[in-house]
Amino acid sequence: MRTLIKTSIVLLVLTASLSGCMDRTVERITYKANVPVYMDFNTFRKSFQKSEAKEITFPGKIYFKDNYLFVNETGKGIHVIDNADPANPRKVGFYEIPGNVDMAVRGNILFADSFIDLLAIDITDVEKPVEISRIENVFPEVMPQGDEWLPYAMVDKSKGVIVGWKTETITEEYEPGSRWTGWIFRGRMTLMANYGSDAAGWSAGAGTAGSMARFMLNDKYLHVIAHPWMLKTVDVENAKKMVIADSVEVSRDMETLFLLGGRMFVGTTTGMLIYDVTNATKPVLISHYDHITACDPVVADENYAYVTLRSGSRCRNTQNLLEVIDISSIEHPYLVKSYPMYNPHGLGIDDNLLFICDGAAGLKIYDRSDPLDIINRKVAHYPDFFTYDVIPMKGVLMLVGEKGIYQYDYSDPENIVQISHISISSGSK
Repeated sequence: MRTLIKTSIVLLVLTASLSGCMDRTVERITYKANVPVYMDFNTFRKSFQKSEAKEITFPGKIYFKDNYLFVNETGKGIHVIDNADPANPRKVGFYEIPGNVDMAVRGNILFADSFIDLLAIDITDVEKPVEISRIENVFPEVMPQGDEWLPYAMVDKSKGVIVGWKTETITEEYEPGSRWTGWIFRGRMTLMANYGSDAAGWSAGAGTAGSMARFMLNDKYLHVIAHPWMLKTVDVENAKKMVIADSVEVSRDMETLFLLGGRMFVGTTTGMLIYDVTNATKPVLISHYDHITACDPVVADENYAYVTLRSGSRCRNTQNLLEVIDISSIEHPYLVKSYPMYNPHGLGIDDNLLFICDGAAGLKIYDRSDPLDIINRKVAHYPDFFTYDVIPMKGVLMLVGEKGIYQYDYSDPENIVQISHISISSGSK
């Protein structure tokens, strides 16, 4: 026996009559791989529940609606925080939603992804949420991330929802000359590591998402990035009977959605797309702005769009920039100015203030009144902690970062102050 990448073995097969034997050469391949851990479909689709408030350990997306701040615990569910007094936020519970990354709230209905499904949850009473419907397989390619250095193997989606991976050594045999397909998964895959009133008086409209959102409400419709190349529109007017109203295939890898009036700005890994969504069921591409390959959240007002590009991500970009794009002519957007950043992630705007989560360089706040001189108009800088995304609203900035949830009072731009902090548990990343 000799060992190369493959091992050749001669097997002697004795015929039933013992009249002779024949040789058969078999190639053996041994490798380590991510092997799926399944949850059966029945258990998965009965898994939503509310539990007592928990420590935040790995915060992701944030969403604000009617004095409540919803904070995603990546892949596990949503922390619900009473934020009526931003200086004293209070955790009121945790919604256990396996595979959750994104959310949006319309009226008293919370929409959330759960691995492959889209859920509608009635939160008229946030203490007693009720799942009222779900659409199965809206996100058919979504899976958790395994060891990025190993292949994915032995995937059989008929066995249930893939909720995790375990590392196993796999040995396969096949006859030389035969067409070897093996157990390595070669299908499509979207990894998760990469997607004022009181509780009894919810307002009728939508809430506010951070700039990393891939859910965007548009009146009675919910636009979702179902996977990087597919934008789906869901009719949620009757939340008990949600219906997919449209699907648009896009030739780029989409990442984020931002709605401004009847225009939707789509951040992709290679540029910004602008869609007319006045008819939400038929998004129409108006124009696009191209940039280097990079991860790309975007926010905008009537005249300018602001895009951050960063390195150190799956997008394989090597530059860290803030780009300001003139969109006053929506059909012909063009770059006004690029500014160097440390490692920018999410961003937000309110009046003349621009808030940038600059990764490990912290929170940076700029006066954006002159697009050609933003870098020299820094209003404040909170360094030395990793920042991810922000929601600025009516003088209060809500920020999610590696060390927890921070809030700042910026009602006086000359005197911006931190007013609260909810820390994450010591076991977090």
